[in-house]
Parts: sequence; structure tokens; C-alpha cells
Amino acid sequence: MTVSFTGHRNADPAVRTALYNTIKRLAEAGADTFCAGGAAGFDTLAAQEVIRVKSEMPGIKLRLVLPCPPGEQTKKFSREMKEAYVLVLRGADEQECVSPHYTPGCMKARNQRLIDLADICICYYDSENNSASGTGQTVRMAKKKGIQIINLF
Repeated sequence: MTVSFTGHRNADPAVRTALYNTIKRLAEAGADTFCAGGAAGFDTLAAQEVIRVKSEMPGIKLRLVLPCPPGEQTKKFSREMKEAYVLVLRGADEQECVSPHYTPGCMKARNQRLIDLADICICYYDSENNSASGTGQTVRMAKKKGIQIINLF
């Protein structure tokens, strides 16, 4: 069973506990692959919590589904975010880039790939204020696919 994450860049760090508990519960129920898109905010928090659960349950994997190569994805990241990104890259079991370089459509393609892989989508989605966001787009893709959506917002 594969779980993918999507969420806002301004995710409240307090969501970590809910992420950890949800990831652990799903892993105990048979989820073995967790996919994150490498974005700042919720994606990074989710990947960090998968790495944490993985230290307790070595049978699970973190798969990064990146829109473009890391150097291009992180161009506008702060130093702190780049450092967190590098740690996530090191903790990942697999990674793929949906595009060999940044393009205007690579983020949407990454979001679609995350949902194509997923049996469950864990999101941090404020539908009232962000329906036009990439997170909103990804949640709509998950709804269209008919998979379970767990919103931690």
C-alpha cells in the first residue's frame, strides 16, 4: 500500500504529531511506501516524519517524487530549507524526477505522479482559502481517483 503527501508550504509545524501518528498507524496497517514531493513546508515535515517512523519500523520506504532535479527545485529555498531538503534526500530510499529540468508544468506532473502511485493521500489542505493551490489541485486529483484522503488541517 502506497501513501502520498500533499500540503501547503506554510504548514503549521504542530502538525508533526498528527503526521507521525497517522504514518505509524498506516504502516502498522500495511502501508509500506510513503511518497513526498520535496516541496518546502508540509512535504518536508511529512518526509521527516516518515524517516522518524522508518527508524522504528525499518520495513517502510520513503520515495521522493520530485518535479525536477534537486538543485533546480531548491533554487529559491532559504539556507535552512536547503539543509532540511538535503537531510530528506539522504533519508530517502528512492527518488525520481518527473522532468529532467524545471518546466512550467513539472509541478503539476509531480502532483499527478504522486496520486498515480497512491492508495491513500495524506494532506494538509485549507479548502476555504487555497482551492486554486497546487495542494488543492492534488486533492482534486485524489478525489477523482477515488482514493482515501486524510486531511490533517
